[in-house]
Amino acid sequence: MAEYIAPIGRLIEEFRRLPGVGKKTAVRYAFAMLNLSQEEAAGFADAVIGAKRDVFTCPECCGLSSAAEKCDICANESRDPSVICVVESAKDVMVMEKVRGYKGKYHVLGGVLSPIDNVTVDDLNIAELIRRVESGEVREVIVATNPTPSGDATAAYLARILEPYGTEVSRLAYGIPVGGDIEYADEVTLMRAMEGRKYFNV
Repeated sequence: MAEYIAPIGRLIEEFRRLPGVGKKTAVRYAFAMLNLSQEEAAGFADAVIGAKRDVFTCPECCGLSSAAEKCDICANESRDPSVICVVESAKDVMVMEKVRGYKGKYHVLGGVLSPIDNVTVDDLNIAELIRRVESGEVREVIVATNPTPSGDATAAYLARILEPYGTEVSRLAYGIPVGGDIEYADEVTLMRAMEGRKYFNV
């Protein structure tokens, strides 16, 4: 006999597909959904479907946009197009925006180089970054990948391939532990990291 009736079992399995959600948490989420009213459950489902339907990839920075065109940051003419902060994910853009003093633009890689996970250069938005640098408008690329082995390797690779273009490439001087994520850094830490970034010598 199954541990849960089929509809609940399916809901639990769907929640288990989310990052960091184990079985106990998935069970808790599933039963929380059952406690919602029909209207609340419909609203929850509509929010998920709406996010999939109405969120697009920005053609310039490869981040997220609410329209099938440039995101608000890329479309903002007051942002400095000569400085690009490279991050791993679109979520990191939102985190970096806590640094009120940063007025440049972003580029989302979509991950980091990781041979173990079979993530190669072709799997990341590196070609798009090179095209932006080739325009001649970019004077500095700030690499803000996480301070992990894969993040460091990706940063070093970017510094190497961008060197021929004469663009300065810097790396955030993280004030967070090695192995940590910028997602969990506070505003002051991010500002100090931005101000203390280091330049690559390649």
